[in-house]
Amino acid sequence: FSKMESRSMDAYRFGTVDYIVFLGMIILSTGTGIYFGYFKKSNKKAVATQQPVDPGQRGKHDFGSEKLNEYLMGSGNMKVFPVAMSLIASYISGIAILGTPAEIYNYGTQYWLISVVILFHGIVVSYVYLPVYTTLQVGSSYEYLELRFHSSIRSISSFIFVFGVTMYLPFVVYVPALALNQVSGINLYVIEVVIIVACVFYTIVGGLKAVVHTDVWQTVIMFVSVIVVAIAGAFYADMGPLFDELDQTGRLEFGNIDPSLYVRHTLWSVTIGGAFTWVSHSAMNPTMVHRYMSLPSLSKVNVAMTITNVGAGSFICICCFLGLLLFDQYKDCDPLTAGLISNSDQMLPLYVVQSVGHIYGMPGLFIAGIFGAGLSSLSVYFNSISMIILEDIVRGCFKMRPSERTSSILVKSVVVGMGLAAFALALLLKQLSGVLAICNSITSIASGTMFGIFTLGMLVPWANTAGTAVGGVAGFLLAGWVSFGSQIAAAAGHLNSQKYPISVEGCDGNVTLPETVWVNEEETFPLYRLSYHWVNPIGVVTVMVVGTLVSLLTKPTNLKTIDPDVISPVIHRYKIPRNSF
Repeated sequence: FSKMESRSMDAYRFGTVDYIVFLGMIILSTGTGIYFGYFKKSNKKAVATQQPVDPGQRGKHDFGSEKLNEYLMGSGNMKVFPVAMSLIASYISGIAILGTPAEIYNYGTQYWLISVVILFHGIVVSYVYLPVYTTLQVGSSYEYLELRFHSSIRSISSFIFVFGVTMYLPFVVYVPALALNQVSGINLYVIEVVIIVACVFYTIVGGLKAVVHTDVWQTVIMFVSVIVVAIAGAFYADMGPLFDELDQTGRLEFGNIDPSLYVRHTLWSVTIGGAFTWVSHSAMNPTMVHRYMSLPSLSKVNVAMTITNVGAGSFICICCFLGLLLFDQYKDCDPLTAGLISNSDQMLPLYVVQSVGHIYGMPGLFIAGIFGAGLSSLSVYFNSISMIILEDIVRGCFKMRPSERTSSILVKSVVVGMGLAAFALALLLKQLSGVLAICNSITSIASGTMFGIFTLGMLVPWANTAGTAVGGVAGFLLAGWVSFGSQIAAAAGHLNSQKYPISVEGCDGNVTLPETVWVNEEETFPLYRLSYHWVNPIGVVTVMVVGTLVSLLTKPTNLKTIDPDVISPVIHRYKIPRNSF
């Protein structure tokens, strides 16, 4: 750290009240796991229920024992509000809390429209995708792929998901640990151990019910923390001339209709690209479908989805407003240029300690919110991936039928193993640079490809296994080529920065703006210049087009033999009558 940064951070170290607020959140999370694991434990015996549904067969999902059903699925009888809060927690991570305000500060308010996309994207999910899952009563979203196509498609998709989650979880651990390390000085690795141990503990002890109900508290803490910081920040900010100053620097824009696909944020890239991204997450991500299926009916799923959309959209909207407060605070002295931080994602913690850090408990509340987001995301993935390994890989891929005791040991061992893997990989993040962008690229590539496969299955009745496999490979390769090509081109300095102007006139000491080097992007391959919003749509469209054509050229699925329930109701209603299948 520079002397300037050292003085800044030392002046706002955690106090007693901050530690009390922060530790209260940790105790609340683990206490919820203990409550649902021991004090509100079901009295059901570990006896067999009905014969478990074989992989690839339809029927009300059953894991073979009431205790296992309750542990993994909440017995399919969860309450709407806790599940809705858990779904919000699935959307929001510490990365979103720290990254969204920095995105607004650096690239303007056009990105704010993503909150509108979040609010309405659930309509598509509710009418196109959810009825299929609830009708088939699948245990995981990948089970649908075997019912619609072949077990090989299900197995490959499951392995891709496990790999992607393994690469993503270290960042979920690292981001809140880094934020706490900045304001408390506690060793980074000690913080990571505390995060993982707390999360593994209550996930193992309480199962899905503990995860969902803990998510309720953590989501509330997340909302309270950002709302309180936003209100306090607005109170101390000079809001009068703020919008004029935003307009002068070009940051105030909501209707950029530039048709160029190369501009980072336009009306088209944020709404269209954002819609693809959010629908893909809601429609087929196993962590989301897992929670949908823990509810007893489609109507309750739709209610939970509505609450989730309003909650998540509102939360991102508040985070965008925090981006305006960042601009108001640092419009005369960019903290990254001044050496106060080493990464734009560290801007919001710096803002909290500098602008409202004098308020007792405020830094502790903010860090508790980031921790809540991290713990909720971690527990959601721990719980879902244990079910996927049991159901999609052990039972689906390897056709094994473990006993209730063996299954219970397996799913809990998976949680412990994923915790160890997350910590081991998180150790590497401090030494490596640019990994966060690469990891996000991998996530976008995989989600776009998988969303294309699910959409092909539900909306194109004649799609077959061969077409789906070829389309999936084509979509994955093309999206990967575009994404990684863009990362390499940016790292090599072949792309111009699209950040809006910054100032250092109000900085203490001798701070100068970095020299801006303009490059001729016409010499860069066009696909590498695309906005990152288009990576997901590229994957989806490629899978759909290639998959449809290959299916037509090989042996299209016979519409008279296909199970009509694996096709979305919108196709029954508007395209092909149900009795045509």
